[in-house]
Amino acid sequence: MTEPASTPAPKAAPDASRRSERSRRAIFDAALALVAENGYAKTTVEGIAARAGVGKQTIYRWWPSRAAVLLDAFLDLQARAQEAMGADAGSEIPDTGDLAADLKRVLRATVDEMNDPAFEAPTRALAAEGIVDPDLGARFTEALLEPQLQYYVRRIEAAREAGDVDPGADPRLAVELLVGPLHHRWIHRTLPLTHAYADALVDHVLRGLAPRT
Repeated sequence: MTEPASTPAPKAAPDASRRSERSRRAIFDAALALVAENGYAKTTVEGIAARAGVGKQTIYRWWPSRAAVLLDAFLDLQARAQEAMGADAGSEIPDTGDLAADLKRVLRATVDEMNDPAFEAPTRALAAEGIVDPDLGARFTEALLEPQLQYYVRRIEAAREAGDVDPGADPRLAVELLVGPLHHRWIHRTLPLTHAYADALVDHVLRGLAPRT
C-alpha cells in the first residue's frame, strides 16, 4: 500500500524587521565610512546607498537628508561604543568620592574619542552642518550633547552637596569651563588634545570651585 506523499511545510515569511535592521546597519556603516574616507562634502545619499547595497529610495524613506543619516549613524556609533565599554548610553559619571579623579577619567575618555578617526570625521561634519542647518544642530544638541553635559552637572551637584564644591558655584557654568576649552582646541586645532591637557583643565576649574574658607 502506497503511503500518501507528505505535503511540504509552508515557507516562513521573511522577517521584515530583521531585513530593515540589516539595511539600517549597512546604511550607518556606509555613511560613517564615506565621511571618514572622503569628507562630508563628497558624501552623497547616492554614494551611501551604493556602498550599503540598498536603493536610494530606501534611505529617503527613513531620512530626509544625508545629514540626518549621519546623525543617526553617529548616535548609533556612540551607543555601541558605550556598550563595548560595558556601559549603556545613559550611564552617569561614577561618584568615587574623588571629584577630580572622576572628572579626569571622563575627560580623558572624551579626548580619546575626539582623537579617534572613527569619531572625529562624523563629529566635525555634524558640527559644521549644524551651523547652517539649525534643525539638525538642535537635534544633535538635544540627542547627544546636552545629555552628556548633564552627566557633568549632576556629578558637580553631588560634590557641592558633599561640601567639596563651593555652595555658590554654578554647576552648568563649571561644566562649560571644563568642556568649552577642550572643544575650542579640537575645532580650531590650535594645539594637540592630550590627557595632560584634560587633567590641567580639571585642576584649574576645581581650584575655582573649591569651598571658600
